[in-house]
Amino acid sequence: MTPTIKQQLNHKSIRQFTSQELTATEVNLLVNVAQHAPTSNFRQAYSIISITDEKLKKELAVLGEQSYIAEAGHLFVFVVDQRRNTLIAEAKGVKAKVQGSAERFLSGFSDALIAAQNVAIAAESLGMGSVFLGSILNDNAKLSKLLGLPKYVFPAVGLAVGWPNQEPQLKPRLPREVIHMENTYQDLENPLKTLEEYDGVVHDYYDLRNINNRIDTFTNQIAKSMGESVVSRANTLRDLQQQGFFLDN
Repeated sequence: MTPTIKQQLNHKSIRQFTSQELTATEVNLLVNVAQHAPTSNFRQAYSIISITDEKLKKELAVLGEQSYIAEAGHLFVFVVDQRRNTLIAEAKGVKAKVQGSAERFLSGFSDALIAAQNVAIAAESLGMGSVFLGSILNDNAKLSKLLGLPKYVFPAVGLAVGWPNQEPQLKPRLPREVIHMENTYQDLENPLKTLEEYDGVVHDYYDLRNINNRIDTFTNQIAKSMGESVVSRANTLRDLQQQGFFLDN
């Protein structure tokens, strides 16, 4: 057990922050940490956008339907960026052909997420808190317009970072034997029976977003989410294609 591992095992999403903003030195340090994350084939096919305009922060909070997006000490948006490498190729006289492919999108997407995770771990090591913001993807087309994203650039995830103003419970995770497999994939023969005890633990967890109510069991949450689509994200493929990805080459 190391301090880093103890920190990771104690990770909690922070959704209430003090009014203290991150300094330029702190922001630059976190960006530097992001840049030292692993990257597929050394392409570094992602970019980081710091959202400092207060009006834009509020627009992203409305988009994500979460007020705390505008209240963090600093707001990052990590984007898949195949445009930069496209421009590099063209400047070298090479006609870029693969920048919109599924493979290049996925490699850029993983680059962006790994970089974001590096920032979250670094921020927590400094005593800060963070929360990943998948909610900013509720309307990819609008977000791309707000951020001025050109073709071959697509939002991956937001990350709010700041000084914590709450101490939430540690959220229970699935049993290790359900997540960790050996050599081949293993189906759950009786998922409800296997997860019965875990359902009880989850039901006893209090989410500070709704402190007066216990949250539903894990299996109920999953069943509900798998049975209905998120209307606001129904156009994800169309939005990807609008930005030049997942087109038939």
